[in-house]
Amino acid sequence: MDSFEINKIIAAVLLTALIVIGIGKFTDILFHVKKPEQSAYKVEGLEVAKANVAGEIDTKTPEVVDIKALLAMGDLAHGEKVFKKCSACHMIAAGGKNMIGPNLWNVIGRTAGSVSDYKYSKAMVAYAKEWSFEEMNSYLIKPQAYIKGTKMAFAGLRKEKDRASVILYMNSKGDNPKPLP
Repeated sequence: MDSFEINKIIAAVLLTALIVIGIGKFTDILFHVKKPEQSAYKVEGLEVAKANVAGEIDTKTPEVVDIKALLAMGDLAHGEKVFKKCSACHMIAAGGKNMIGPNLWNVIGRTAGSVSDYKYSKAMVAYAKEWSFEEMNSYLIKPQAYIKGTKMAFAGLRKEKDRASVILYMNSKGDNPKPLP
């Protein structure tokens, strides 16, 4: 096959691509569809996350969550199942050892970054709040967004039932489980 034949094949491929793109542009002009300004189907309860000037989602403004209603969705057996995701890095046993993450025995009611024989990130040590039901819920949605600089690489638990169940399960794993709100 000589170079003239190769040039004809390449030209044919390029011409075909150009025609396909041209037909697409032509049909967009010919069949212009005006998009509605309002959505035809509205989803109730959907809220748009506030974005700051840089376009990042605002995590500093606390979202008011009815923790009592949230925890009512939870189930201990379901929490034990969902906690298996956590058990890759965390142990939850009395006197248990720290793994990649700290032992979570008695975590509800404990100060963040306070297990003495575990090396926390600077962000977690500086956070130093008590792990209440509300704090744990907010943290488990997306840990790295809630405490910027934490070394916990877990993506988070998006489903409310999963978070509520894991919180109930972790609360049950302690010497003195906290009373539910």
